[in-house]
Amino acid sequence: MSDRFGELRTRVGGAVDDGARRRAEYSSDASNYRVVPDAVVFPKSNEDVVEVLDFARANGLAVTARGGGTSVAGNAIGPGLVLDFSRYMNAIVELDPDNRRATVQPGVVLGDLQRAARPHGLRFGPDPSTQSRCTLGGMIGNNACGPRAVAWGRTVDNVVSIDMLDGRGVRRTLGAGTDTVPGLDEYVRANLGVIRTELGQFDRQASGYSLEHLLPERGASAVKSFVGTEGTCGLILHATVDLVEVPAATVLVVLGYPDMPAAADAVAALMVSKPMAVEAIDAGLVAVVRAHRGTVPELPRGDGWLFIEIAGSTQLEAIAIAQVMCAAASAVDSRIVTDAAESAALWRIRADGAGLSGRTVKGEPAWPGWEDAAVPQLNLASYLREFADLTADHGVHGLLYGHFGDGCVHVRLDLPIAQAPQRFRAFLFDAAKLVARHGGSLSGEHGDGRARSELLPLMYSPDALAAFAGFKGLFDPDNVLNPGVLVDPQPIDADLRLAVEHKDVAAQGFALSADRGDLGMAVHRCVGVGKCRADNAATGGFMCPSYVATRDEKDSTRGRARVLQEVVNGSLLIDGPELAESLDLCLSCKACASDCPAGVDMATYKSEALYRRYKGRRRPPAHYALGWLPRWLRAAKHAPRVMNSLTQRDGLRRFGMRSVGIDERRPVPKLAPHSFRHWWRRNRDDQAKDAVLLWMDTFTDAFAPEVAIAAVEVLEAAGHRVRITRKAVCCGLTWISTGQLDAARKQLNATVDALADHVSAGGVVVGLEPSCTAVLRSDLVELLPDDERAVAVAAATQTLAEFLTADEAWTPPRLDGMTLIVQPHCHQHAVTGFGADREILRRSGANLTEIAGCCGLAGNFGMESGHYDLSVAVAKNALLPALNDAAGAVFVADGFSCRTQAWQLAHREGVHLAQLLNAPRRT
Repeated sequence: MSDRFGELRTRVGGAVDDGARRRAEYSSDASNYRVVPDAVVFPKSNEDVVEVLDFARANGLAVTARGGGTSVAGNAIGPGLVLDFSRYMNAIVELDPDNRRATVQPGVVLGDLQRAARPHGLRFGPDPSTQSRCTLGGMIGNNACGPRAVAWGRTVDNVVSIDMLDGRGVRRTLGAGTDTVPGLDEYVRANLGVIRTELGQFDRQASGYSLEHLLPERGASAVKSFVGTEGTCGLILHATVDLVEVPAATVLVVLGYPDMPAAADAVAALMVSKPMAVEAIDAGLVAVVRAHRGTVPELPRGDGWLFIEIAGSTQLEAIAIAQVMCAAASAVDSRIVTDAAESAALWRIRADGAGLSGRTVKGEPAWPGWEDAAVPQLNLASYLREFADLTADHGVHGLLYGHFGDGCVHVRLDLPIAQAPQRFRAFLFDAAKLVARHGGSLSGEHGDGRARSELLPLMYSPDALAAFAGFKGLFDPDNVLNPGVLVDPQPIDADLRLAVEHKDVAAQGFALSADRGDLGMAVHRCVGVGKCRADNAATGGFMCPSYVATRDEKDSTRGRARVLQEVVNGSLLIDGPELAESLDLCLSCKACASDCPAGVDMATYKSEALYRRYKGRRRPPAHYALGWLPRWLRAAKHAPRVMNSLTQRDGLRRFGMRSVGIDERRPVPKLAPHSFRHWWRRNRDDQAKDAVLLWMDTFTDAFAPEVAIAAVEVLEAAGHRVRITRKAVCCGLTWISTGQLDAARKQLNATVDALADHVSAGGVVVGLEPSCTAVLRSDLVELLPDDERAVAVAAATQTLAEFLTADEAWTPPRLDGMTLIVQPHCHQHAVTGFGADREILRRSGANLTEIAGCCGLAGNFGMESGHYDLSVAVAKNALLPALNDAAGAVFVADGFSCRTQAWQLAHREGVHLAQLLNAPRRT
């Protein structure tokens, strides 16, 4: 870092970072835009914010406020200084359930506020789909809404007061009146006509400033006029907001229609029932969800659906209202969903829409940019029909969803960004004109930002634009705050992240088949929705364990993707220490491959990056010690007692581990006295052609043969004959995780040779170690893309649970009264899923608690020097608390890493599913 900001570092308690890597991480949000800041500041207090603004003014620097960085309009990026409020200024200052209010700092994540309010039967009303990571400061800046705005209003309807710092550094408290801002009363009198005639014409008119709240008949509220100013008028220090009561009971009505315009036509009549939410999704989005998730809950017939939430004092009352609604609706088909889990699964289609719609049904990248236009609800159907004609005329395609109860439409389109400014500008200007003709707003809730501010003259008169400039001038006359947004905007095709910078970078290690073999296209999957910053306990996901532990953007999937994008583009960074630092704490857990709505697979990108960096070069010692582990174990298994004796001698162990790049605080797992293959030769050695082939991975064979023995006995008890490969073969996992992809391909070629005949004869391969099974299911075809046998092997590979649940004649043993604490393996979560395991345990009658999140060891990661502390921090987030809270429970974990971490950090022994299922038979 340079000395340019040395003075600022002495003046603030938080961090000031002007390193190239950090600037890359904050160069974009969830929009199409890229603006590299001069530095990123993480304020810890109100005093820090004051000092930052004072420094910026003295040095001619702009200041941009940022929360979760989920803005799709580019209003959370900017030149000069970016203030990330989410890192430290994220406290709920006060929660007052009696008065149904909360006072929060700007970096409070909405989901955290909701969890704090829930025990009191309260919540914050607006609930955007990003609520697991968006912040209250960002919501106030954009006047966020969400599905339930039809019942509880927008953010502006729920804000009581704001303590803020204006662009001159003056601290103000904005409330219901206007007297706290000098000149504001005179400003209102001078602009009464334009405010009354052009602003506040319908609820979702979010473009520009919401000056209608300054009118006497609207309450003359300075605080409400401040909401939605996108950080251009002040920096929020804390805000007081209203909370609403959670309904006693809700049901979900799903109505099917021939298309989206037909669904929009029906909305007005449905609003009579006063629903909590009226959301819409089209068939294209459902198809993308189905392709990404594998399945979706049952939907009524149709190609466009309305999701309508009905509340009642009891569930019976809510169902009765829903039945009346279904009878009156002009729908093709309908469903009333009362099961909470199924309702949540249906809502998840909508919640993941922003990320999932980042690819069209055909796999083309789709972008925000014309993302959330709104029109008066009665004009919505005609607008949608004309919008379909407009997109056809311009040759763009995309996926529709949105808040139809409010007339707000979200859409991701394969915009011709690479052909900016011609086709890109032409489409956006024509789209803006269409919205204006329908009396609508360019933005319905996400703000104008860099994506739409230049288009405001198509919606507003010169007098209205002058009024906007005058309003900003009252708060920020020197244009220090978020310049280029709303007032004196940048062109919509300026600073586009992808327009000229994306380069085709051919994959060298993995095929990257879903991205046409282009690493650049792969890393640009990240559109910044930020789900990797969410709390896994709240979302049920596993991504991103290092970020969960550090809360540093550097350690999020998004942060790493931004750095990779810069390296691929060759603009700010090259493949050097910054990229190495960015990827170092990635656990390669692969959870992002399933949890990220955009399908970012950072484990693969990290492996590809390591492959490129070290190809033909000397590698770190740990890559040889741990990356070649199966090779060393092959020799060690011949003398397990000797090896165990050597590795348990503390001085020798420490020296040896230091010399090969392994953290000396790690105990060395003990080799089993006899490998599974040794047991097999003595007790079975059956190679029947019609048998199930048990995939014998290196870890189970050498360290936990009892797991494989139990699996053999469970399969045999179920009536199946079992075989293994005659020759020991390996999936190459350790080579893959260390980026030694040429060696991994050699391992996998031998594996395919060993399995091909069995698979071609219709045989099944059953894996026991989740990470190795995941390699055969996913990495195999990406590393051997031209071998048709690899595709067949991947299709034939199953987990033990998948194989047993597919056997209709098999029933699990009864485990009634047994309490289980279960750690799904990250690769299992990401690739094979945990559904079959969950079904078996449910049918067994056991009491089941699942741990949401990574164990922290993650194969070689937690063993390497420099990773131990983070590995423990990750374990402390989910695994260790779960084990402490369930001291008498049986710990179940199929992953060798998970069991090792639990034993080393908590002295809790874990069992594999095979052992759990076999125990009743043995007793």
